[in-house]
Amino acid sequence: MERLPLPLEGITVVAVEQAVSAPFATRQLADLGARVIKVERVDGGDFARGYDTAARGLASHFVWCNRGKESIALDLKDPRGLDVVRRLVADADVFVQNLAQGAAARLGLDAATLCAAHPRLVAVDISGYGASGPYAGKRAYDMLVQCEAGLVSVTGTPEQPVKAGIPAADIAAAMYAFSGVLAALVRRGTTGRGGPVEISMLDSLAEWMGHPLHHAMHDGAPPARTGLAHAVIAPYDAYGTADGGRVLLSVQNDREWRRLAEQVMGRPELATDPAYATNAARVAHRERTDELVATALAALGTDEALALLEGAGIACARLRDVREVAEHPQLAARDRWREVGSPVGPLRALLPPITLPGGDTARMGDVPALGRHTGALLRAVGMTDDEIAALRRDGVVA
Repeated sequence: MERLPLPLEGITVVAVEQAVSAPFATRQLADLGARVIKVERVDGGDFARGYDTAARGLASHFVWCNRGKESIALDLKDPRGLDVVRRLVADADVFVQNLAQGAAARLGLDAATLCAAHPRLVAVDISGYGASGPYAGKRAYDMLVQCEAGLVSVTGTPEQPVKAGIPAADIAAAMYAFSGVLAALVRRGTTGRGGPVEISMLDSLAEWMGHPLHHAMHDGAPPARTGLAHAVIAPYDAYGTADGGRVLLSVQNDREWRRLAEQVMGRPELATDPAYATNAARVAHRERTDELVATALAALGTDEALALLEGAGIACARLRDVREVAEHPQLAARDRWREVGSPVGPLRALLPPITLPGGDTARMGDVPALGRHTGALLRAVGMTDDEIAALRRDGVVA
């Protein structure tokens, strides 16, 4: 049977992007076969290149978000640099930008302007808070939007709110930008027209706040912060084991509680004790419920505890640190790791989560050096070697 090509083969994306939200969105497009041309500053490029040096001298954020792209370094404040972007856009299917609010419009690179000039173009504006409203011009970094969207208020312990350990607002915006591009391309396939796509980090993360938000709107009070516990289910937490590990378990109904009491805790009487027999009773006596579970698991090694819980049909997990995730047996068994090229050599990377059986595998291209493709792209838009040399001499390109 003939293998299907990647779904975005033949699609060209131009991105004036930085940090995480736009780069992570366009990386998804590149993985699915699109050609992604990344426009960077001449003076250092995407500032995420300088976040850290953890990936053998490269920044971990940049490596994560930018594989499979072509890098061209341009000074967009110079009309000649801006002209190069316009030439690239003229032949593109998709344009994505996440510049500071108002910057793209001043350059004529906002979605509305570009789509008016190129009706088949899908153009994406990613912002922190949207193009209108009192927060439109406000600086928006991931942690700040996590605060504004309420994520921090429901994350952490009763005593201390904390931000998520990953850039949740950036990732939320990236994934809605990615799906927005796909939807707009489908519409273009039926109507022949592209059009603007608007994404804000606040809108995206507020949508992800679904359960706590609806709880607060309709019940009048937000769920309490409970660390690893659950606000309305017990037992649901991480418990220490005899060998220093931690096991998280979740009892979703009273049948599971009976099995936990009988088969794991060795306390069958707790299955029918009115203080614990129902979830409402266990939540009301949460401290004592957790103490009983903790005492039982503290006598077991981590592997033994997990085996007993699995055998009893109780949902459970090992609390892993990030290094342990990199060696996760499930990821290894499913062959989810690959190597991608980079300026410092091969780097380990996960296959993207979208799997398309029967088709070509994801295109996991190299992480580009700054300006790696500048010359080739300038020639592709019709510039001569002399013109390119002049632009390099004047610092317009790098």
